[in-house]
Amino acid sequence: METTPRTSENGPVTVGVDGSDAARTAALWAAGEAVRRDRPLHVVHGGDTDGRNLYLTAATLDGIRGAGRELLAATARAVTAEHPGLDVTTEYSSADPVTSLYRAGGLYGTVVVGHRGRGGFHSLLLGSVGLGIAAIARTPVVVVRGVGEGEERGAVVAAVRDGNDLVCARHAARGAELRKATLSLRHVWNVLESVGNVIPMLDAMAGLAGEHERVLTSLTDTVHEEFPGLTVEGEADKSVSVAGVLVEASRGADLLVMGGRRAPGRLGLGRNLGRVTHTLLHHAHCPVLLVPRTTAGDAAGSP
Repeated sequence: METTPRTSENGPVTVGVDGSDAARTAALWAAGEAVRRDRPLHVVHGGDTDGRNLYLTAATLDGIRGAGRELLAATARAVTAEHPGLDVTTEYSSADPVTSLYRAGGLYGTVVVGHRGRGGFHSLLLGSVGLGIAAIARTPVVVVRGVGEGEERGAVVAAVRDGNDLVCARHAARGAELRKATLSLRHVWNVLESVGNVIPMLDAMAGLAGEHERVLTSLTDTVHEEFPGLTVEGEADKSVSVAGVLVEASRGADLLVMGGRRAPGRLGLGRNLGRVTHTLLHHAHCPVLLVPRTTAGDAAGSP
């Protein structure tokens, strides 16, 4: 008997909540995504009591657990009010939020987080949970940004660098199909990175441009063949700021998809995320979907 292979597209959508407005927005976005995919929604709260049970009283610990479970129940009520037929499950975890989401995400499905943490300095930036799970997750991660800035644009943008980003482009194509949107493959190359500190001759620059155009054409043609009903456009840009071009492109998109490049063995919050990835997670104007990419060439590269 044939079975459907388990992938991140047909796995559950898992969202982390912490009581912040950003997490509530992320939960509602995740619910909409689960409906689009016809998948269940799993809501997770990491109470972070494992490492604190030695110095907190039993009453305090019970209060933390109770507040966490009430938050989960309230979130479930909010998302089912918006999407009555949605299959919603909840999970209270005593581990810290990053560990809780990492375990809940497993090997399949998609993890969704808000773009800000709760209060203090971290509320001004991408929350530590968002950075942490984006850096280590084995499944795609969505950082929800820009929701509510306007009506849906009917466009998905995928940032592609080379042939290894075909997996990323496929994720973007499936997302565009679900939204009945167009797909734009954006290949941005940094002129200074390509030629170092030497000003290139015109023929050298033309050769570099041709090479980058060929990469984009190959990816675009492949996606066209695999998704014949989808409108797919390819656009190559040269700039001194790859991140700047992609942030601007995100203004007209409902979703920005990119490979989450990592440097294995580099420990610490977000340290193994590339510079461009960091910038997009902090400044994009739409939700950012990171597709794990851990090929050998990513160890020293960026984004």
